[in-house]
Amino acid sequence: MSVAGTYDVVIKTPMGDQKGKLTVNPNGEAFTGSVTSDMMGSMEIAEGQVAGNTITWKMDMKVPMPMTLEGEATVDGDAISGAVKAGAFGSMALSGNRAA
Repeated sequence: MSVAGTYDVVIKTPMGDQKGKLTVNPNGEAFTGSVTSDMMGSMEIAEGQVAGNTITWKMDMKVPMPMTLEGEATVDGDAISGAVKAGAFGSMALSGNRAA
């Protein structure tokens, strides 16, 4: 199954669970997309890479404070799980499912 799609995700942040949508648009071994949430707004994916059913990416967060986030997740059927690294704040768990 392709990693392509939109996923309803939850990121476990120090400020509580952040719900959002992760969009993955693969093009060979690369992908574009975005992550949107009520708190963090919309962040475009940069340096998106696809290796089998694993994706890695970076995104520039503007609010609540500017920093570069690094994500890695594995797609298993319609489920996605992984983590987002937030600099000095460490790694935050990411999980979710493909949106209907």
